Formats: sequence, C-alpha cells, structure tokens
Amino acid sequence: MKITQVRNATLLLEVGGVRVLVDPMLGTKGSQPGFASARRNPLVDLVVPLADLLDPDIVVVTHTHSDHWDAAAAALLSRGVPALVQHAADAAVLEKAGFTQVTALDEPTTMKGVMFTRTGGLHGSEATVAAARLGEVMGVVIARAGEPTLYIAGDTVYHPAVEQAIAAHRPDIVILNTGEAVLPGLDPILMGAEDVVRVHRLAPDARVIAVHMEALDHCTVSRNDVRATAEAHGISELVDVPEDGETLSV
Repeated sequence: MKITQVRNATLLLEVGGVRVLVDPMLGTKGSQPGFASARRNPLVDLVVPLADLLDPDIVVVTHTHSDHWDAAAAALLSRGVPALVQHAADAAVLEKAGFTQVTALDEPTTMKGVMFTRTGGLHGSEATVAAARLGEVMGVVIARAGEPTLYIAGDTVYHPAVEQAIAAHRPDIVILNTGEAVLPGLDPILMGAEDVVRVHRLAPDARVIAVHMEALDHCTVSRNDVRATAEAHGISELVDVPEDGETLSV
C-alpha cells in the first residue's frame, strides 16, 4: 500500500493497484473563503501535479464540507468515477454535480476488490456541531486481502466511535485529522496532537499518520506540534507526519 499526503485531508492511496482518492480539495491556493478569518483557503497550493489526481479508480468523500469536496473536485473529476459517500444527502450533492456512480456507505461495500466500511465520529462537541450546523461525518476502514487494514478516522474529535472502530477492525494503519480546527467562539472540531497519543494507546502496534494541518485558516496544530508530542511520549517511530506530496509505503 502507498499513501500520498496531497494536502489537508486529501489522500491518494494505492491499494493492491487500485487508486483511491480521498476527500479531494483540488482548488488553487486562496480559491475559497476562510473559515475563521480574512485569510482565504487553502493556505497552500498543491504540490502533487493535478493531472496525477484526476484519474482515480474510486473516490471517497467523508463529508461534503468545502475542504473535503470543493468546487474544483466537482468540476475536474470524471463524472463516471465510482464515488463513496456517507449517506443519501451527500450522494445528492455529487449527483447534482453530474456524478453518475455514487454509493452511500450504508453497509460494507466492495469495489475493485477493496472493501470500504463506514465508521462514526463527531465533528466537535455536540453543542458545537449544532451551533455551527456541521452535520454528520464519517470515517472509513479500507481493507483488501494481502494489504494492511487502513482506518481513516475523518473529521472527528476523540470520541467513542473512534474507540469502537479500532476495537472492531484492529487496523494496521490509522490516519487522523489532527489540525484541531477551531471556529470562532466554539470548541475544537478536530483531534489534536495529544489525541495521537490517545489513539496510539488504543492501537499500540498500529502506525499512526497525522494529516489535515497547515492548509486551512482555522487549524491550530502544526506538524511540528504533533512531532514534538510524539517525541515527548516516546512514540515517534510509530507516528508519521508527512509533508504535502510525501508518499509513504506501508
């Protein structure tokens, strides 16, 4: 398996030869308004050539917030690419944009020999989700015979659903969104550096990969914050914090 950190939560996976594009935010630097300031998002440009991202075998959209599914992704990706989303409401968003093979992950689904299973999460405290109308989000477990089992937690705070997913699926690799994003006047809506340690304790043999940092105006935790926290707890060898464009072979 190969995992390329594209930018923010956007990942390009190669799973047994199947190319899976996760949460595509493909717009240029500054192409959309900020979430918490006058700065425009994304804060950085793509370093992976756009052409390398436009021919996936499968697209996974954990939710349709604009930092996970933006106007550029909707405009540039093939309308016939199989896309997996969390529920019918998100399916309708993609279908309205012209996508013709959209599947809601109501149950484990196998495509091209790869199984995708939806997991739960909470995009902030319950009060924050309600106040900011953040809606539902999902994580996803990706499994194929002969490949490591990968759990992408998605846009969630540390939550019992994360614990349940790890206990049920025993992943070899866990990808966490650790930017600890904060909207004005509200609690964090993502995990942060200390949550990497908490997840490691749940899955001490798993490799943890931290992403969703340094690309959006409301993210407060940096890559160096995560690296320093991992080092302080003696788990650096089990925690990867890839730069944009970096590919990990696992």
